[in-house]
Amino acid sequence: MTDQPRIALNDGNSMPQLGYGVFLVPPPETKRLVADAIDVGYQAVDTATFYRNEAEVGAAVRESGKTIFVTTKLFNEDQGYDRALQAFDASYKALGLETIDLYLIHWPKPALDLYAESWKALVRLRDEGRVKTIGVSNFTMVQLERIIHDTGVVPAVNQIELHPYFQQVELRAYHDESNIVTTSWSPLGRGGVLDDPVIAGIARKHGKTPAQVIIRWHIDNGLTVIPKSSSRARQAENLDVFDFSLDADDIHAIAGLDRADGRIGPDPDFL
Repeated sequence: MTDQPRIALNDGNSMPQLGYGVFLVPPPETKRLVADAIDVGYQAVDTATFYRNEAEVGAAVRESGKTIFVTTKLFNEDQGYDRALQAFDASYKALGLETIDLYLIHWPKPALDLYAESWKALVRLRDEGRVKTIGVSNFTMVQLERIIHDTGVVPAVNQIELHPYFQQVELRAYHDESNIVTTSWSPLGRGGVLDDPVIAGIARKHGKTPAQVIIRWHIDNGLTVIPKSSSRARQAENLDVFDFSLDADDIHAIAGLDRADGRIGPDPDFL
């Protein structure tokens, strides 16, 4: 598919709105699955140092011969100015790509109190042209405000847990006001949302699967989204969401699924 939407970033770059995530994809399977994802039409792949599969992602991207938007992330143990620079060098070498498109701080880890120094390192990497775009992941409004205050540089992206059971409405509104793109991780709620009767009803209405409805919900809300799948058939299904849109009734019904206790991943304030 060549007509996939892209989202403009605050640094003048852009990124595909739908990408392929490789969290918990075992390294021996990563190269094949990323190659399959690229072959069925994905234009973006999201990895991280913590996933231990950067080398396999890079190999698949290089061998595809295609222009793929690649994201990777700085992990907690590598926080701090100097260590972040060294960690980036390691990721760059593992991926083996000419340029990394997007580099994120994976978690703020406020107990370490190093995320502001880490952000300064990412700003340097961007300014030196070693990475095209920089951002963060799992940052709260307080943490975002601190790094913006300290550096004057607004992250282009904040990648956060986001799905119909945990919609992060307040943080998304802050992102919109600050010109930060929201990327949804665990966009299907690790599968838990797929059996929801509201989602099932919308899926029947549109002749789509529950997963396609949820991914389309992310798309229609202006989010970027990185679903993971472990089969070529599911990869293709997750990508086949650009021939329909949700209507106002659908959006309203899904808004009603938001839960105060909907978080399934770690709380970034306490990780």
